[in-house]
Amino acid sequence: MDLTKKLEILADAAKYDASCAVVAPARRTDPAEAVGIAQSYGADGKRIALLKILLSNHCVFDCSYCVNRRSSDVPRARFAVPEVVALTLDYHRRGLIDGLFLSSGVFGGADETMEQLVAVVRSLRREHHYFGYIHLKTIPGASAELLDEAGRWADRLSVNVELPRQADLDRLAPEKSLVQIQRSMDAIKGRIDAAAEEQREARVPFAAARYAPAGQTTQMIVGATDATDAHVLTAASSLYAAQGLRRIYYSAFVPIPGAPDGLPAVAPSTVREQRLYQADWLLRFYGFDAEELTTPAEPNLSLALDPKLAWALRNPGRFPVDVNRAPQWELLRVPGIGATGVDRILKARRQRKLALADLKKLRISLRRAEPFIVAADHRPRLLRLGARDVRDRFAPRSRQLELFPGAQTAAGGEL
Repeated sequence: MDLTKKLEILADAAKYDASCAVVAPARRTDPAEAVGIAQSYGADGKRIALLKILLSNHCVFDCSYCVNRRSSDVPRARFAVPEVVALTLDYHRRGLIDGLFLSSGVFGGADETMEQLVAVVRSLRREHHYFGYIHLKTIPGASAELLDEAGRWADRLSVNVELPRQADLDRLAPEKSLVQIQRSMDAIKGRIDAAAEEQREARVPFAAARYAPAGQTTQMIVGATDATDAHVLTAASSLYAAQGLRRIYYSAFVPIPGAPDGLPAVAPSTVREQRLYQADWLLRFYGFDAEELTTPAEPNLSLALDPKLAWALRNPGRFPVDVNRAPQWELLRVPGIGATGVDRILKARRQRKLALADLKKLRISLRRAEPFIVAADHRPRLLRLGARDVRDRFAPRSRQLELFPGAQTAAGGEL
């Protein structure tokens, strides 16, 4: 099989992995040049173009939700290590990409696959002095030695959890184990922490201490099972606490032709995926706990309202909040005031009492925030928070949030 055909197959097979935060089409419109290129965000928040491919779509696993499962009737291909190296260098030399996202199906065994992945990034760094961004997907169950070397060459490592509950894996991917996945995560986290400690104590030069400086991430598939958003967010919260992940990617399940019985025939709403990204942002940066974002009666996030607004409407006793007196953590919970807005308020109110006009100058979304705040010249009229008239005030615009995953929050959107 020629290299062009391999690239077509293995770039297409990689599109189901959301772990490099694809947010837009490739920067070039020429189809001949755009194969395998995806836009993403780097560790510093800047948009970058990545060559996003699998090393191989051959896989010994038979995960029902995966298009590359063992029993799937899809064209198969496998790159040789030098081919991936050559493609990456060629694309970079032509200015098409800023880096590489490399994953693979598991062929042979975990160590055999991981050895080939590591060989690619080792060759790029050591033999060709390639300094572009590299995100390497690691294989659960691979040896600690291979994971250790992977992090020396890659900027970011990831291990996919895929489903939030072991019961879901038992049904759809019985050869996989959350325990084994988390062991790999533990090994990566331990090495990241050790490298950071070595650098803090200046025991070794920065280059020697470098280990996956952009951290590790994971991905969860949403909508392949009956797992609720409460299950997903509880698992996410636990992973952030235990593994120190940079972020979790949520990927809406894509129905696969010829998939086994028991999988949904229709993909979940893209709005559900967006709501999970918004809720994830609240967990990481706004001080929310997972159990606050859903209720036993409604274990899934509202599709009509963003999760911060939905929480506010369920908790009218927490409002209004005085923008001139409230601590940071209370301001962060006000709809329409994001983390940047809170910082501006805290700084500006040292100089004078803030009125609505001042908040507008600070670029606070008064349409959203006004019913929930007290300012020097404003006290909200008694609103029946949670009633239909208040929900209708906000719902129409939140239905317009047809954005790429993470794009609103990554841009500092109003929560």
